[in-house]
Amino acid sequence: MTRESDALTLSPRVFTLRSAKAIAQSLKRSADHSRRRKAAPFRSAMSMLTFYINRAGRNLPKRRKRVLENAKVELRALYGR
Repeated sequence: MTRESDALTLSPRVFTLRSAKAIAQSLKRSADHSRRRKAAPFRSAMSMLTFYINRAGRNLPKRRKRVLENAKVELRALYGR
């Protein structure tokens, strides 16, 4: 995964946080404060999360993938979707 994005500046190790809620909150904070993003904050945050899940692919343990998938649910809830 790339360390820098043209859209968001992520907190260090955001995808290694243990809680799905903590991951979602961190992504939301990054997306809401970014001035470089081209899309809406929700779309940018969800894109980064999906990109990470897709790039990690088979290398992710099932437990970790479950946390990241739950972070999508939490992110939707934070944005009221």
